[in-house]
Amino acid sequence: MTANLVNVLMGGVFHAAILFLVAAGLQVVFGVQKIFNLACGSFYALGAYTGVSAVAYFTGHGGPPALFIVPLALGGLAVGLVGIVVERGLLRFVYDRDETFQLLLTFALVLMLEDLIRMTWGTAPVSTGGLYLSYGQARVLGATVPVYNLIVITASLAIAVGIGWLLTRTVFGRIIRASADNREMAEALGVDMRWVYMRVFTLGTMLGTLGGALVIPATAAMSEMGIELIVEAFAVVVIGGLGSMRGAFLGALVVGVLRSVAISVYPELEMLLIYLIVIAVLLWRPRGLFGAVAA
Repeated sequence: MTANLVNVLMGGVFHAAILFLVAAGLQVVFGVQKIFNLACGSFYALGAYTGVSAVAYFTGHGGPPALFIVPLALGGLAVGLVGIVVERGLLRFVYDRDETFQLLLTFALVLMLEDLIRMTWGTAPVSTGGLYLSYGQARVLGATVPVYNLIVITASLAIAVGIGWLLTRTVFGRIIRASADNREMAEALGVDMRWVYMRVFTLGTMLGTLGGALVIPATAAMSEMGIELIVEAFAVVVIGGLGSMRGAFLGALVVGVLRSVAISVYPELEMLLIYLIVIAVLLWRPRGLFGAVAA
């Protein structure tokens, strides 16, 4: 009984660790640029496919399977640089336009990236094979947990701490917070918003693609995987509050664990339970658990 419960909770925490990365990217982009990036799920899928290709290239050229996580993470981070192209090539033209244009543009990106993935990797699911258990398994309170899951959970926690440090302890973090609070004032003080927006959007994109890369050893990459995740990512944002990193962390944990419990008890209720939590939070606290009060 205890072992089963631990397995369910650890599975939920693993999913929450991945979900946090995507939601954190979504939060940082909205917090500074005020854009609902519908394409965050597509960046997640792009990171997953790139991770599979990076691992296949690494092992195909004699790389030891035990080190597959290195090309996996590097591949996910590298493809995140596509954020520079998207921000400079597309998004910068709609910053001063109605939010509808921003939503339509990011939705168009979802469709374009989905087609790009199908053209590059085909429509059949792809995976990293049996590398998931290369690091073995560990005993946690009587349960058997893949060590890879523990590595990803640890990495996600480290990234959460790193983001907190970046936002509160660095000059760039202070510029980000000032730009999020008052763009006009930041510009008046000499902040180059083009420089800020490009780096913030790239950071958000890299968090999403890294999440996609890290999840792929435990599952298979499919072109529609981004659509499925974006629903959960937005549930995290609603629960935690728009623009809040603490909210992204707690919201991801709630959604991840709830999803895991639902799958183990009654899979048909997986999404229903998440929506019920979202509705409950909206009724109790419309701005989310850590969302700022509108001025």
